[in-house]
Amino acid sequence: MLQNLQMLAAYNEWANHRLYAAAQQLTPEELNADRGAFFGSLFLTLTHLLVADRIWLRRFTGEGPSPCALDEKPFAALADLTAARQDEDRRIIDWCATLTEERVAAPFSYTPITNPTVIAHKLGPALVHCFNHQTHHRGQAHATLTALGKPSLTLDLIYFLRQEGQQWL
Repeated sequence: MLQNLQMLAAYNEWANHRLYAAAQQLTPEELNADRGAFFGSLFLTLTHLLVADRIWLRRFTGEGPSPCALDEKPFAALADLTAARQDEDRRIIDWCATLTEERVAAPFSYTPITNPTVIAHKLGPALVHCFNHQTHHRGQAHATLTALGKPSLTLDLIYFLRQEGQQWL
């Protein structure tokens, strides 16, 4: 499982880089247009992904920013959000590099923001959830770009593996 988690951390960074590169080509109006995604605009979807990753990484490590809401808006400008995303992706990769199979299989507990009840399970499934959550909302971001008439992005894991992740093939 450890090797897969490290692969997903690298893939996550790669896919986010591609998505943010596309976002940087948009006008402010396009970036902030509500296109029906769960969080409305591409900017707010990207913001939610950063906030959620910060929440989870804080739970995992006890370090880093500690958002108080899933719809928190820590940045108003795409440049600032992009820099924070790059930092968070690096934190995720670096932390995953420190994991052991024993740690991934060990019990983990946290208290959700939306429900103050302690949840406990193995660390591995929580980390898999984080990567799945990223993929889910990147799909919404992709749909938003499509709704804006922008070119399709290639974000599939297999393309990452073929292009930059060959050590996992």
